[in-house]
Amino acid sequence: MNFLDGSLFPENQSKLVITAAPYGPEWIPSDFPEDIPVTMEAQIQKAVDCYKAGASVLHLHVRELDGKGSKRLSMFNELIAGVRKAVPDMVIQVGGSISFAPESDGAAAKWLSDDTRHMLAELNPKPDQVTVTVNTTQMNILEHMDIRDYEGTSLAEPAAAKAYSEMIVPSNPAWFEEHIRRLSAAGIQSAFQFYNINSYETVERLIRRGVYKGPLVMNWVAISGGMDAPNIYNLANFVRAVPDGSMLTVESSMRNVLPINMIGMAMGLHVRCGIEDNLWNQQRSEKMSTVEQIKQLVRIANEMGRPVANGKEAKEILKIGVFYETVEETLAANGFAPNPKGGHQGFLRKHN
Repeated sequence: MNFLDGSLFPENQSKLVITAAPYGPEWIPSDFPEDIPVTMEAQIQKAVDCYKAGASVLHLHVRELDGKGSKRLSMFNELIAGVRKAVPDMVIQVGGSISFAPESDGAAAKWLSDDTRHMLAELNPKPDQVTVTVNTTQMNILEHMDIRDYEGTSLAEPAAAKAYSEMIVPSNPAWFEEHIRRLSAAGIQSAFQFYNINSYETVERLIRRGVYKGPLVMNWVAISGGMDAPNIYNLANFVRAVPDGSMLTVESSMRNVLPINMIGMAMGLHVRCGIEDNLWNQQRSEKMSTVEQIKQLVRIANEMGRPVANGKEAKEILKIGVFYETVEETLAANGFAPNPKGGHQGFLRKHN
């Protein structure tokens, strides 16, 4: 991205898109009973509450009545339908892991099979987005946490801690290329989850080869443990690489969430919060609900003079439902240099 004079002024930035991640599949209800919905009605109401607070995108996971993360697509269909009816303008983003929570004590925290994850393209009603991971990597969500971040929760249990520290994100080329094709064919946007510049570069190559022909919508996932660490050097390196026509949301974990979001807001990027990412206020003196986290970001955005996008505006910013016909159109729409042809070296040499 290019930062010209005035790039930090709100009048030169898009409205702020806030993604809420309120379902927190890594937690069990007893970890935060005041803010973890279990019944379908409560899960739908949580989406409504997040939207009213200022979030325009809902990162969606589903729970069974026993409190465990659901792996049943029928439950996803039911929740999506309920949210569509209750808040029709909200962008629905299904978490592509489906649910990585362990089935039982001592079981591995793992993502579901390739065939099961491909079925997300068949959800009905269809979501606006499904998150897509690119390139297999470690996902040790505990690595940069302080023990006090999860002390007294289910993640402090030795079996759970081992499961989540050993978790792997499986995403080999055969899987993610097919997954992107299926989502695109269904009219569902791929919301790319980038752990570092390497995973971003893989998707740029997919675009240049014509595997993905849509808007480049992405999260920079700075949670360490196999992914970028949440610091300005990693973010600056990442932001410098991505084109101006893309849409970038910053994401981190625990008490890194707020400062990373504040940096992202100042830079004209977009933000994500919720108990899937963080349980605490900045003093770690009490737990902070997803709605409270959203309201905090809205207050800060108002102080910065940056308006918060509603659902309809977020759909325009995210270019929901937009796909392109050709590689050349996709590259141009996203702000990439064209593929080189003969003596044409990207933007360094233009035809008259």
